[in-house]
Amino acid sequence: MKHRLEAFDNLVEVLGTLPTVGKKSALRFAYHLVLKDTFGAMKLANAIETAVRSLRRCEACGGVSEHELCDICLDEYRNLRMLCIVESAKDIFVLEENGAYEGGYFVLDSLEEEPLSRLMALIRGREVQEVIFALTPGLSSDGIILYVEERLKEFQLSFTKIAQGVPTGVSLENVDMLSLSKALESRMKA
Repeated sequence: MKHRLEAFDNLVEVLGTLPTVGKKSALRFAYHLVLKDTFGAMKLANAIETAVRSLRRCEACGGVSEHELCDICLDEYRNLRMLCIVESAKDIFVLEENGAYEGGYFVLDSLEEEPLSRLMALIRGREVQEVIFALTPGLSSDGIILYVEERLKEFQLSFTKIAQGVPTGVSLENVDMLSLSKALESRMKA
């Protein structure tokens, strides 16, 4: 008969459902939390519970917020006439960490009518002038961009997308063909 620790096995299974966490990592995390750092484990459990209870989507942009509207949408110093369309709320965290963009956001996680109607209402309400697409490069994203531009043609908007190409410090042999093609198309004067 195989020795089973139901509570431990359940913890490993739950940790293994997290993105990029495999079975070996989940086992290491569970062991560490249960046997090496029980105080840290309780802090983690409390932080997760607090976050799940208090965080929600911003009603305007779809980002993460503790209130009806997020801090970005409420920030009077941001240029909310620029609107960056992203695929998920976590993309906002990535762009904000960089600190180079000071406009508003909109999470477009589907092309259903409800999010598109919210997008149009936001553009109308903020008198948006430029829409920046910050989507994962690829043919499906190009299709999404064309579809959204068509849906927003009633507005006088400037449409742009984030630059694509060869990342700094990466040799050409390690760059995929699509990125290399985009880099050649978007070349600039040296």
